[in-house]
Formats: sequence, structure tokens, C-alpha cells
Amino acid sequence: MNLTNMMDYHHYPIYAVMVLFLGAFLVAAGGARHSKNPDNPAGARAWIALCATGLSLLFLVLLVKPVMLGGETIAYWMGMRGIAGGYAIGIALEVDALSLFFALLIATAVFVSAIYSIRYMVHDECVPQYYVLYCLLAGGVLGLVLSGDVFNMFVMVEILTFAAVALTAFRTKVYGALEAAFKYLVVGCMGSTAILTGVILLYAQYHTLNLAQLASLIPGSMNDATKLAFAFLYIGFSTKAFIVPFHPLAADAHGAAPASISVLISGVLTKSGIYAIIRLTWFLFQTMELGSMQFMLVFVGSASMFVCVTMALAQHDFKRLLAYHSISQIGYVLTAVGLSSALGVSAGLYHAMNHTLFKGLLFLAAGAVLHETGTTDLGRLGGLSKKMPHTTVLFLIGAFSISGIPPFNGFASKWMIYQATYQRAVETNNIGFLLATVIALVTSTLTLASFVKVTQSVFFGQLPAEYENVKEVPFGMRLAMGILAALCVLTGLFPNTVTSVLTEPAARAVASVGEYISAMGFKSALPTPELSFAHVGVWAPIKWLLLLCIALLALTIASLAGKYDRVSAPQEEKTDTKYQLFYGGERSVYSQVGGGDLFWGFKHNWRHYFDFMHNLHSGVVNDYALWAVIALALAIVYMMIAL
Repeated sequence: MNLTNMMDYHHYPIYAVMVLFLGAFLVAAGGARHSKNPDNPAGARAWIALCATGLSLLFLVLLVKPVMLGGETIAYWMGMRGIAGGYAIGIALEVDALSLFFALLIATAVFVSAIYSIRYMVHDECVPQYYVLYCLLAGGVLGLVLSGDVFNMFVMVEILTFAAVALTAFRTKVYGALEAAFKYLVVGCMGSTAILTGVILLYAQYHTLNLAQLASLIPGSMNDATKLAFAFLYIGFSTKAFIVPFHPLAADAHGAAPASISVLISGVLTKSGIYAIIRLTWFLFQTMELGSMQFMLVFVGSASMFVCVTMALAQHDFKRLLAYHSISQIGYVLTAVGLSSALGVSAGLYHAMNHTLFKGLLFLAAGAVLHETGTTDLGRLGGLSKKMPHTTVLFLIGAFSISGIPPFNGFASKWMIYQATYQRAVETNNIGFLLATVIALVTSTLTLASFVKVTQSVFFGQLPAEYENVKEVPFGMRLAMGILAALCVLTGLFPNTVTSVLTEPAARAVASVGEYISAMGFKSALPTPELSFAHVGVWAPIKWLLLLCIALLALTIASLAGKYDRVSAPQEEKTDTKYQLFYGGERSVYSQVGGGDLFWGFKHNWRHYFDFMHNLHSGVVNDYALWAVIALALAIVYMMIAL
């Protein structure tokens, strides 16, 4: 192979995966000794990991023009194999706009988190081993979304699962780290076993593991064994997306893992599960035209939205709260994809991208707080905006984004999801889709309420005396947060560019199953569908940005004016009037709102619901394993009846 052939962009997908595994090998080959430099105990190993993740991202960005804009689907056969006797021989990568879309999300999150890790992990032990596992996790997830072979997807699931388990337990001295890793190991292995069982069932019937060939053979031959394989695969990949009923795993893993790994669990692992579910339902089994499949995805997505946002309201730990919000936002994605409409898929993919950005930013901000204060307990924090102003501003951008405040990116994708669900309800005259719209709106409101609580508890209010010496985090950590914050703003200000370049090409790829099959060299009679992404309610994000700037300017002027008045006004006799403003002078009445429990009234009114959820989430690994078994049994019964 000459140099010109090696630089052909058709090789870039395998380069993007291989460079990450090569990075893991090079870091491991350097040995386990720490560097003599106390500011960088990993030495050159941290920079090897950073270069590997950066190169991987670069290879994928170079594919945007031919794949996203040019509409090409790249088929790459490993070891010069191909098709023989009508069957796929060997392992293949297949990259269409959908797989490239998810690969770009993964590579971006991995690269930014690597920047953050250099300074964030300075004081940890075994930092070189951290970067080995880091590169393995990144390579496993990226290999999964670029694979054109269902068994190779399973192999990548195994790699990413064990790397994620090890990284969850990485800080062994953190309370609950080993327990969280053990829970993740047990249920994660159950999910991997389910995936392997589904793969075996498919291979026993169709004698191939190639996704494109399976997609050409399965439709029209859906027997009980195929339905059983579908159920096993769906549940297996659901454990990687952490959707209900697997959401407790995410909370435990996020709470124990380093913040840089929480970014990957939230923004990367969940996306790999969602990607696989899309491949199963739209491509492999082609069941999204069935109302029963639409109902299943919308129901599970809506349940994930509502259950997890209410669980977030009850949390007193910064990272666990973010973890539940992460799965709540994944519920939006699954609901939108389950609508089986072009607008719904585009909206769901848009929100998947936004989720990677704003949730990554929020976890990095939580990591910054932990790095400087040593705690994520909301009851112990407060007033950190005085000491960490840059982190505060960056956190607020993430909070505005996830809460759906214009002109940030969360508003753009949520607005599209609201329209897609309502439009689907009108088209089908199905009140269930309308109910999904209501749940999405309520979830967004509760998300905003939750982040009012977090902002007040962590960054405003009284600064505890023990944090008087807290300072801003190092520049490298702020740089990583700044990159994600800038992307949150840009993807909110220019939604038309995002949809035209990224989400709509990926949505067309979702519906173009025939093209995916043909690109790999198999025959397909499936037509290319005509898609419409039209929606109503156009909004102007630039105007919203100007309005926000004017509002912030007005608040600043009012604050300065109030400060001037307090200084210049003559001193009068002090009287106890602090309750008159809200309670009409009744001095015996005190506010019951505490810094760590801002929404006590809401939780009191919903106490029976929260008591039920508290009892249900026992924290016992046996119970979570039982949930997985029950979910699999229900999925099998549902697939047998509905398909």
C-alpha cells in the first residue's frame, strides 16, 4: 500500500479507532512509574492520550464533507476480505451519516475530557493506568458506532464495559466507588450476555454477522427466534443507554467516577446505547412502521424523562443530581426517535448532540467544584461564585442549555421535539403522542427548577468559612469547559446550520436502509424515501441573545444603583422589617426554605411518590439484577405479541 492510498479518506474510519487503541498501548508500554514532575505525574502519557484523541477527532472531521455533505456511505473491509458466495467474509466497518454523527459526538467529548484530565487527575494515584483505560473506553465506544458487523459490536461493548467499570472504581478511596463499580459490572455483564445471546440467535438462522446483509434478510422472515433475538439485543443495549429501568446504574457510576469519566459515561456511553437501538429498530429489524414499536420507544423514553427528573429533584449530591438529569435528557432522544418521523429523528439527534455538550459541561463544572472544595454535597456548598467566577459563568451556560432557555442549544432541540410530538399526534390522531408532548414540557419545567436549586446551593448564597481559601481551577480545566460552553452557544444560535449539516443528513441515513445495504454490496429493493423536515414556529435566536444581553445589562445597572443608594443613603434607626416584604410584618412567621432543600413544598406534596421511589431504589445489586431479568422477560413477551 503506497502513501497516497494510505491517505485515502476511506481508511479514516479505521484510523480513528486504531489510533485510540494504539494510544492505550503506548501509554501502557511506558510503564506504571510516575513522572518526576509533581504537576504532571503521568508525564508524556497524558499527552499521548491527548494526541490520540485529537487525531481520532481529526480523522472523523475530515469525513464530514464526503459523508455528511456528499451523502456517501463508506464500506471498509478488514484484511482485504469481502463478499464470497453471497455472504460477508470478515469484519467490516460501514460509515454512513448516522454512524459518523455519533462518532463525532463521541470523539469531541473524549478529546475535551482529555484536555480536562491533564490537570484534573494530577493528584490521583495510578494516573498512567487511568490513561490506558481512558483510551480503551474511547476506542471501544467509537468502534461500536463505526462497526458494520454485529459481533464486532459485541466485542466493542465488552471492551468499553470493562474499561468503564475500572474507571468507575478508579478512585477507590471515594465512598461507594467499589460498590458502584460492582453494580455496573453485574448488570453490565448481564447486558453484554444478552447482546451475545441475540447475536448467536441471529447467526444460527442467517449464517452471517454483517449488519447490511442481516438487514436484507430479516424483514419478511420474522419468526419467533428472530423476535427473541430482537428482545435480547434491545435489552442488552438498553443497559448501555441507562434508560429506565437501568437508570440507577448511571447515578452510582457518575457519583463515584472522576468527573472526566462522568462526561464519557453521560455523553458517550449513553449515545452508544441509543445508536444501537436506532440500528436495531430502523435498520436491522425495520420495525419502526409498526405502531407497537413506536409506542414502546415513546413510552420508555417518556418514563425515563419523568422518573429521572423527579429523582434528580430529590438529590443532595451534585454529581448524582446531574446523573439523573442525564438519563432524563436521553429520554427526550428516545421519545423523538420513536415518533418514526423525519422531524422527530432530526430533533432527537439534535438533542443527543446538545446533551453531549451541555451535560459534559455540567459534569466538568461539578468536577471543578470537587477539585477545589473536596465535596459535592449541596448542603455544604454555597457562595462559590465569589471564588470561582469563571466556573460559575460556564456552569450557568450549561444550566441554561439543559433547562431549555433560549438562545442556548437545549431550547432549539427541545422546541423541535415539542413540535415533532405534537405534529405526530395531529397526523395520527393519537392522544398518546400528545401526552408525550405534555411530559416533555413538564420535564423541562422541573429541570429548570432543579437547576435553580443547584445554582443557589453551590454558587450563590453564603460562602462557608471553610472555603475562604478556594480559588479558580487551573486554565486547562477552564479551557475544556470553555470549549463546551462555546459549542452550547453556537449550536443554539445557528440551528439551521446544525440541522442542514449534521442532523438532517443523519436522519436521512436512518430512513435510507436500502442505500446502507447496497453500499456494502448486497442487493436491496427498498426505495429511498421522500422526507420532510418542515415544522412551524420559527424562532430567531439572535434576537433572543440580544434580549438576554439587555436583561443582564438591566440587572447589572439595577444592582449597581442599589449598591450606590445603600452607601449614600443616610443611616436610620434599624428596625426588624425583614419579614414585612413577604409576610406582611408577621414577625413570628419564618421562611422554611433551606439552601439544600429549595423545593421542600413540592416534595412534601409528592411525598407518597417520593417515598415509593425511595423504597423502590434500594441500592441493592440483587434488586437491580432482578430488574434486568424482569425487563428482559417483558421485552420477550412484548416482541412475541407486537411484532
